[in-house]
Amino acid sequence: MQIPCPWCGPRNATEFRHQGEARTRPDVASASAEEWRQYLYFRVNRCGWVDENWYHTAGCRRYFPLRRNTLTNEIAPAGGER
Repeated sequence: MQIPCPWCGPRNATEFRHQGEARTRPDVASASAEEWRQYLYFRVNRCGWVDENWYHTAGCRRYFPLRRNTLTNEIAPAGGER
């Protein structure tokens, strides 16, 4: 699988670390314990297009968003409509 790093270009997936679904972090000042529990431990894990975060471990060492189809591993720009 080839992953397009925004800074280094397309690279083999072995150079990257998957950081999970892109989600909004709860507000530290006002979030309840239940909101933190949901954020930290629960994932949707849906089949289809998912916005994810990736880290380029063997390259530029930067985090970046990516939209990936979890069924086919097809990749599109993050936030794009599919």
